[in-house]
Amino acid sequence: MANEAESKLYTNRSGDTSDPAPGSSVSYRDICTCFVQSRVTNQRRVRFHNDRQDTSSPAWQHLLALIEEAAADAREVFRPLADMSPQERRQIVTLPPTIAKLTAVKHFILYGSNLVRIPPEIGAMTSLQEFTPYTSYRLHWYPYELTRCPSMKRSTVSTRALYGNEKLRPPFPPLLSGRAVTGALGLDDVEPGEWGATSVSTCSVCDRSLEGIEIHQAWISLRVATDVLPLLVNACSEACVQALPTPPEDYVQTPHAGGPRIAQPTADYA
Repeated sequence: MANEAESKLYTNRSGDTSDPAPGSSVSYRDICTCFVQSRVTNQRRVRFHNDRQDTSSPAWQHLLALIEEAAADAREVFRPLADMSPQERRQIVTLPPTIAKLTAVKHFILYGSNLVRIPPEIGAMTSLQEFTPYTSYRLHWYPYELTRCPSMKRSTVSTRALYGNEKLRPPFPPLLSGRAVTGALGLDDVEPGEWGATSVSTCSVCDRSLEGIEIHQAWISLRVATDVLPLLVNACSEACVQALPTPPEDYVQTPHAGGPRIAQPTADYA
């Protein structure tokens, strides 16, 4: 829970905090039922959230405008949700690819979001030093491209919401590695409940286009800034999967395809 200093940090331009007013009946996020985040269970299967972002909504247009504004003034601290109403925040389940423009941002604050995924374009935020998606309880994983932020030294993440976290060891969604995107929709419109996103375009490791080739998806847990995060890799080949770093101790030691057959270390519940 945020302390008093943190509460001041998440104050928006109007002086309101990012949380609803005390006693308000307006909720700014949905309840997540993917797995229990308070205790160890024997749950064996989970699925990706299949929410799709409504890109025609006023909330999405507002977010796009906030990103353009932050990019134009080379803002170093960016907390877009603090400038959105509770109703708007609840409608945002991902971020637009235009976050790639935020090359001056050093601290990216997504406190209390309703996000279920973050796009790989976050890897273009090369000045990022601190990342704060704290209390985003529906955000269970991150794109491997987050490792491309070379200056990031600090993160504040609700770790019990993460797949494979050391306290609870919830399972990872199963991946079908070595498959190609088929059908009329192509890479720009895939099923988020199966792929973890609504689009895939380039290799997470080498940036090669994934158009027309088999996509090798893999999970890997790596330390990024302060936390060990479950990262989703969309690779163009098995060679790129094999080139991934070695995870830290007490996590699955190789890239893997998730699902109930993956044996994880014992949970360290406390």
